[in-house]
Amino acid sequence: MRKEFIIGPIAFLLIWALLSYLKIVNPVLIPSPWTVIVRFGQVFYRGEIWADLLATVYRLFFGFALSIVIGIPLGLILGSSKKLSDSSEFLIDFFRSIPASALFPMFLLFFGIGDKAKVSVVVFSCSLIIIVYTMYGVKNCKEARIKVAKVMNADKFSIFTKVVFPESLPHIFAGVRISISIALILVVVTEMFIGTKYGLGRLIYDSHLMFQISTMYVAIFITGILGYILNKIFMIVESKVFHWAGK
Repeated sequence: MRKEFIIGPIAFLLIWALLSYLKIVNPVLIPSPWTVIVRFGQVFYRGEIWADLLATVYRLFFGFALSIVIGIPLGLILGSSKKLSDSSEFLIDFFRSIPASALFPMFLLFFGIGDKAKVSVVVFSCSLIIIVYTMYGVKNCKEARIKVAKVMNADKFSIFTKVVFPESLPHIFAGVRISISIALILVVVTEMFIGTKYGLGRLIYDSHLMFQISTMYVAIFITGILGYILNKIFMIVESKVFHWAGK
């Protein structure tokens, strides 16, 4: 582990401890780091957090997986045809410009307050992101490589599978990596405002209402740690798999 990695967290904890010790901010609103750390250990040791964490992770990955299944094929199809790309540009930009939170009432009407509504919000937003990045990747394939393939009498399918698709993979993966972060945000927000029995968003919101501030901060930090871990995993995979990108 790099030494630089721990500088940020240590600085954050020191500033937090200083604010708490000097009571610059009301200790009720921002408890001491030690209080939150102790509570952090308690929720895991007693098993209080597992149902909420697993519920959030389930919704996150289910919605994310559906987004990939929908977004990548559509992006490849639309990006491969200029006519399809031009004709769908308005619709994609239109729906991409609508905040997902503005569509909560619509998803509630169609799917109710269960997991379907929460997953649908993720699929709607993340699919559009993946479609756009996939289209961009297909459109920006290097013409020289395509021409070389044509000179070698490669058919359209071979050009697509051996040139266009591999060339577009770094862009596709960038869209997927961005989508996983957006998916986590949307799942937590929907758990807070659409409502659910289990979930980190529900825990954050209920802890706030019941003024269990240390529990609220624990849930917030767990959400942040989860997002960080997912992002790091995708960055590592990207650096290993697409080391040839841009060459």
